[in-house]
Amino acid sequence: MNFKTFRRTTCVLCATAAVAAGLSACAPILIGGGAVVGAMVATDRRTTGAQVEDEGIELRTANRIRDTMGDRVHVNVTSFNRQVLLTGEAPRAEDRQRVEQIALGVENVRSVVNELGIGAPSSLTQRSNDTFITGKVRASLVDAKDLVANAFKVVTEREIVYLMGRVTQREATRATDIARGVNGVRKVVRVFEIVSEEELARAAVRAQQQPAPVVQDPAAASYPPASVAPAGGSVQSAPLAPLPATQPAPATGVVTQPVR
Repeated sequence: MNFKTFRRTTCVLCATAAVAAGLSACAPILIGGGAVVGAMVATDRRTTGAQVEDEGIELRTANRIRDTMGDRVHVNVTSFNRQVLLTGEAPRAEDRQRVEQIALGVENVRSVVNELGIGAPSSLTQRSNDTFITGKVRASLVDAKDLVANAFKVVTEREIVYLMGRVTQREATRATDIARGVNGVRKVVRVFEIVSEEELARAAVRAQQQPAPVVQDPAAASYPPASVAPAGGSVQSAPLAPLPATQPAPATGVVTQPVR
């Protein structure tokens, strides 16, 4: 079994295990052991500091929403390059807006994409199905020979697939087409940072010149209060400088693409 087949197989197996455990739609799907996690960190197009900061943003935002809103809302928080995606449900439009304001007030959040639906929280069955869809989309991205699967974050909520990442226009179109073709996907929403092929090439050169990230045993790691280490270990990196909490999102930051 080659490495790519191994990654695809473990992706599907982890998704199935998540369904059995009844995890929420945004639960992370871990691929393999420490060596594979280290490879994923190394191939991520964000800087190491941005990866660590995104984990911290997700934790801080989720904690603030829970402390403020309690059980009135069901919210999943996903951060990529300090752009926060909110998915889930809120009972009223006022609650939906309040959650967005809470997220905007979190340190280092650059912008917020509010995709919360108005209504009752989704059922456990729905969330389990969403988790399984996420696994199938991830596996399909791994199968694609012309894409770097780890360049994408995949979140599924109520059979709507959200794609995040720092990608070229070609990659964005290709990944959207792949997600559309997965059984059970109702719609695809793209939350991409679009970069040119030249910019991507320059970033790859810079990444090769940086030292490899250090992945440690989580039991021996010590994490700063404002950061959370990625699953599987601690990547030692200084947190990013704070940004204004109310900085507006770029005009082209989100592209919504329904499945036809």
